[in-house]
Order: sequence, then C-alpha cells, then structure tokens
Amino acid sequence: MDEEPLPLFVLPMVLFPGEHQELRVFEPRYRQMLDSCILDERPFGLVMNDPFEPTNGWDGPRRHGCEAIIQTHETRGVNHFITITGGRRFFVEEIIEPALPPFSDPSMASLIEDGVAPDIETLLEHLPDDAEHSRLYISAKVRYLDETGELDEGDQAFLRTLTRNVVVRAGRGLNVDAAILNQWVTSICEEQINAEKGSIYNIAALCLNDLEARQQLLACSTAGEAIHELRNHVHGFANEEE
Repeated sequence: MDEEPLPLFVLPMVLFPGEHQELRVFEPRYRQMLDSCILDERPFGLVMNDPFEPTNGWDGPRRHGCEAIIQTHETRGVNHFITITGGRRFFVEEIIEPALPPFSDPSMASLIEDGVAPDIETLLEHLPDDAEHSRLYISAKVRYLDETGELDEGDQAFLRTLTRNVVVRAGRGLNVDAAILNQWVTSICEEQINAEKGSIYNIAALCLNDLEARQQLLACSTAGEAIHELRNHVHGFANEEE
C-alpha cells in the first residue's frame, strides 16, 4: 500500500488505464486538489462515486479506481481544464474524509452568498479547530494493482471483431467510405490490440458506455476475468453482422 494518501476525484465516471479524457474542474475542493497535484507533479485518483457510502456528507468513492496522470492544464477564470491519461488501477484501502462537509450542510450555510460558493481561502478559514488536515477533497490510502494474465489468439480475434463492428457502425452513421473504415480498423487493431491485458481497456474505452459495466471491468483482477466481463457486456454487439 502506498503510504502517501492519493487525492481522489470522485464523480460519476470510470477511467481505464491508457484512456484519455478531458475534465473541467470548478468546485473549490477540486481546484485545491488540482493546485496541489500540479505543484507536486503527482497524479490523482479518479473513482466512481458511491452515494450509499458518504464520507463527511459527500458521496464516497467506490473501491476500485484508476490513477489519472495530468497531461495538459489550462485556467480560464475559476475553471481549470485538464486532459488526463489513465495510469495504474488501485484499490481503496482507507478513506480519509475531507476537512469540510458539502455546502448543503447547515454548518456551511453562512458561507453561501447569493448562491455563490466561497473561495478556497474562505473555506480554509472555516476549518474546525480540531481538523486533522486542511484538504477539502477526499483522499485515500490505496494499493496499486498488478495487471496479470495475457490474451490468447482467440481473445485478440474477439477484440479485433469488436473493433471492426464499433468502427463500421460509427462510420456508416457518418457516411464514411468503406475503404477508409477498413484503414481505421486496421490502424486501431495494430496499435491497440496485443497479448497484454491493456488491450481490453483500449477497446472497451471505444464501446463500453454503461458506468456499472465499466466499473465491473475495472475491478477484474486478471486478463481472463476482464475479457469474460467484456464479452458479457458486448455479446450481441460483438457478433452483429457487418
């Protein structure tokens, strides 16, 4: 287990290893988190939210998440725009509560003026005297997970077929020429599919949109478990006629 707590971005989203995403950061707690991550040149963890397991009034994190590596950062007013790439998967071992509850908590009512949230400095001044830290965001002690197992030829063939069906369906909707679609399929398969477990995440990122399905895939320990999970979620799609 990593001894240093990992800052967590907790929201209805699942990030896969190797996947690229863009985020707009505007909440004070996450602006504080981002400032810390950029200053220290460290990643944060992106974890799907769990409203049934709150921590200090906020939605808590699910147990499996993915490291988010910051690639680019741009500030526009109070908004931060970042691009991230998924890194290592991890398991949340111990949740560390944020120092303050959400603005909906009665103790925070005095800080809201005309519906506008206070700045970070004002929030820090509102910390209770017995606060153990000044982090406004959830963090956790995590255990990084190994990617074990390899894909056999049959599994790789399944991913290639799935890729073709995804690309062809999308391309036909845009009236893209069949020859160009074939070039796209060939390029994606050559670049993204091999015997490594990461190939599953590469292709799942193209076709798996359901959050629970993505979360279940992220939690799979081995390549065999992950390919079985993916097959279950895209069974009909992977076998449709071209």
